[in-house]
Amino acid sequence: MFDLQSIIWLTLIAIAIYYWRGALRVKERAYIAAQKRCAEMDVQLLDENVYLRRIWFKRNDKGVLSLWRAFYFEFTVGGSDRYLGRVIMLGPHITHVELDPHRVH
Repeated sequence: MFDLQSIIWLTLIAIAIYYWRGALRVKERAYIAAQKRCAEMDVQLLDENVYLRRIWFKRNDKGVLSLWRAFYFEFTVGGSDRYLGRVIMLGPHITHVELDPHRVH
C-alpha cells in the first residue's frame, strides 16, 4: 500500500504543517505584544502587522534549546515619521518588546 518513500514524504509534510501552525501562533502572540506596547506608549502601530526578521537557536533559562525570533514592526507618533519596534521571543515566550527612540508629542 505505502512504500518507504511515500511514508517519508507524508512525514515531512506533517512536520512542515506542524511547524507552520506553531509559527503562526507565535506570530500572533508577537502581534498582540506589539499592539499592547504601542497602546501603552500612546503610539500607533502601522500596517497592523509584524514580520519575522531574524531566527536563531538559543538556550532558555533551563538550558533547553529553543527558537529565538525577532519580529519587527513599524509605528508612528504623529503620522509623519515611521519608527521600528521589535518583539523578541524565545520559544513561545516573549522576552521583551522594544521601540526605537522617537519623538514624544
